[in-house]
Amino acid sequence: MSAITNAAERRQDPYPSRLPEERWLPRQDKTVWSQWCPDAPLTAEQTDHFDRDGFIVLRDLFSEEEVQALMQESAALRGGERELEEGSVISEPDSDEVRTIFKLPEQSPLFNRLASDRRVADTATYLLGDDVYIHQSRLNYKPAFTGKEFYWHSDFETWHAEDGMPRMRAVSASLLLTDNDVLNGPLMLMPGSHKHFIACAGETPEDNYKSSLKKLEVGIPSHEALAKLAKEHGIHTATAKAGTLVLFDCNTMHGSNGNITPFARSNAFFVFNAVSNQLVEPFGAKKPRPEFLGFRGEPKPVEIASGKLA
Repeated sequence: MSAITNAAERRQDPYPSRLPEERWLPRQDKTVWSQWCPDAPLTAEQTDHFDRDGFIVLRDLFSEEEVQALMQESAALRGGERELEEGSVISEPDSDEVRTIFKLPEQSPLFNRLASDRRVADTATYLLGDDVYIHQSRLNYKPAFTGKEFYWHSDFETWHAEDGMPRMRAVSASLLLTDNDVLNGPLMLMPGSHKHFIACAGETPEDNYKSSLKKLEVGIPSHEALAKLAKEHGIHTATAKAGTLVLFDCNTMHGSNGNITPFARSNAFFVFNAVSNQLVEPFGAKKPRPEFLGFRGEPKPVEIASGKLA
């Protein structure tokens, strides 16, 4: 396959994006890929909620002791107490403060254990109806006073266009490592927005990831599209205590405001992709992004682990 999907393949692509003009396309994939049964990791009501809204907020899954251990490990990673891989740390747009640390399982035994935990990975496996592997992982920080926003976007639009993820068969798991309230830039999601694919306008610049990791400017919907989505679906703010797990579909429209409060916000973030949905060549870029943004090797299914983290 060539470095960019050719014209014939692009015509067959159910989710073409980075087009001359923005388009609305219907979703052509399931949201929940498993049939519910009594021993499923989510209740029937929770499963229906995820299918309808494209996300679910799960509280009280982790003990206070586990959360404290994760918070301490997070602080050590951010504070320079761990040797981190070159290129895995992204700073804030206007400062040297840490915005994101990628490749968590490779850089922290504790976060590696979290990525395979039954409360996280087994639920992703159930929702996707397949063995799963980690497409991407990261720690997101939003520093006090200066933390910048994450603009509205569908992750799948970028993963499809720039990484080559074929179908909407991936789910994001965000574990809150600090309390998230309405003031410090919590995650915002548009319930039901995952049922629409907004094919964004504009070509993908060379090495777009170098700027997009700091500020999204390509692969984002127009103001008109966002206003229409918000009018149709509303906006949900995922405010919750540390230790809460937010699961959301790869195509759910989401974003967050900046943080000008004295209270930092952070979360551990894992993207689980179905093994059957492994990456191909990008559908809307000349070359794939680096592997820390989208794993391109032979997928190794996550081995589910049980018991306490710490």
